[in-house]
Amino acid sequence: MKAIKNMIGGGIVAAALAMAVPAAAQMEVYEDYEPAEEVIELTFVKVDEGQFDTYLEGLKSTWVAANEMQKKLGYVSSYGIYGVPYGENEFNMVLRVTFPNTEMMGPSKARYMKFMEEYGKTKIDQSNKTVLDLYNQIRTIQGTYLLREVKMIK
Repeated sequence: MKAIKNMIGGGIVAAALAMAVPAAAQMEVYEDYEPAEEVIELTFVKVDEGQFDTYLEGLKSTWVAANEMQKKLGYVSSYGIYGVPYGENEFNMVLRVTFPNTEMMGPSKARYMKFMEEYGKTKIDQSNKTVLDLYNQIRTIQGTYLLREVKMIK
């Protein structure tokens, strides 16, 4: 019986070591994997009960409109709004903006001036007013995160 227990114990140790070998392997960037050019920004939002449609309506005239202009100008690749139907209830909406590369996230006077020319200061001022008067009353930003896909090289 003791011999069987030792064999089982030894087998468990051998299996654990076999599974640990891949963890010790050294991955090399651009040899085994590469970071994608695109950068995704996710903003997690907790919208107050009963205010989801109100917030969406506001986003349509502010956030969506600004992202449409940025998409037209080539500053962002895409954007999206996601409802979260279930979870831990820490957030119930996610806003996504996909940038073609890191450069498009950084400051640029030329891009800013072009955006302002196309979008207009009046729209920016109205958006800021909406944020202060409405958004800050009905939602809480829970966090913003940047993601970059890691692509495995075959």
